[in-house]
Amino acid sequence: MLTRPGDRITDIAGITVGNHTRLDDDVVLGTLTEPGTGWATGTTVVVVPDGATTAVDVRGGGPGTRETDLLDPVNTVRGAHAIVLCGGSAYGLAAADGVMAELERDGRGIGMDLLGHTVPIVPAAVIFDLPVGGWTQRPDVSFGAAAYRSAAADFAIGTAGAGTGARAGALKGGLGTSSIRLADGPARGLTVGALVVANPVGAVIDPVTGLPWRGDDLAHHGLVPPDPGEVAAYAALDAKGTALNTTIGVVATDAALPVAATRRLAMSGHDGLARAVRPAHSPLDGDTLFAVATGGVAADPGAAVPMPPGMDPDAPVIAALCEAAATAVQRAVVSAVLAATSVAGVPAYRDVLPSAWAAR
Repeated sequence: MLTRPGDRITDIAGITVGNHTRLDDDVVLGTLTEPGTGWATGTTVVVVPDGATTAVDVRGGGPGTRETDLLDPVNTVRGAHAIVLCGGSAYGLAAADGVMAELERDGRGIGMDLLGHTVPIVPAAVIFDLPVGGWTQRPDVSFGAAAYRSAAADFAIGTAGAGTGARAGALKGGLGTSSIRLADGPARGLTVGALVVANPVGAVIDPVTGLPWRGDDLAHHGLVPPDPGEVAAYAALDAKGTALNTTIGVVATDAALPVAATRRLAMSGHDGLARAVRPAHSPLDGDTLFAVATGGVAADPGAAVPMPPGMDPDAPVIAALCEAAATAVQRAVVSAVLAATSVAGVPAYRDVLPSAWAAR
């Protein structure tokens, strides 16, 4: 049984999220007198508590990333201090420098000597959103610093942060989140959350039904079958025309996991991405998911499942967390599209299929 708490990744104690958004009114309305000069991009920072383990799994054919090799389980560093999700394509990776500087100012990082010098670990991934605003209007060091400083348990989703210039197929993409608390099974008492920037070349909404692909999860999103005329109008929208795309994000749990098991969480999160987006993991996507295990909560010992000798005794807990990770990521992708607002002529779900929102 899965219960629904605050439905945000920040339901994991110790994790905070900050956004920095630049979105010009002229870009939103499509009234720029000089095309290509407006802002429609942003940065999202997930701040990770000390002692957490971190991993990553990259599945797309065109990723834009930083410090992902460091998170391989065979390497020495066990965790990151913050994770940056950003617009601006590869240029946007510069935002991570701003986060590093702020972490250093706060004295956070790997201690390197007795003088207090530290090296913060800040992996990052980016989406390609340059055609939505101006090609040269992209995140820099100041975006990362501002997003880090705004990090809190409550944060905006939809057209915000790294989701500002995102597109999802023919519709506006954005920033989405979800969380699941496991109420029974071997991982009883643990929580899994996800934060996703949905910018895929594939569709999140089925053109036949006008609803998310997994129709069995509609109650979670509060949707009902939309008017057939609206569905036909959605199906007639032009497909996304950019050559580079990506869905990036973070999966987190309050369980204590080694790095290898934390990576398994990221791998399973990609299953949820594949449920929510068709197609996913294409040569034109840079799909990348980070995973974080904070270790703040222990599973209920009364729910333990005995394992045969020679097998990992924690395998049942990890399996349950992985199942929840897939569902959390799928829901986060959908929430990104449902929360998004129209920008630069890219229509939002709420505008194209408004009757689906009747139950909300």
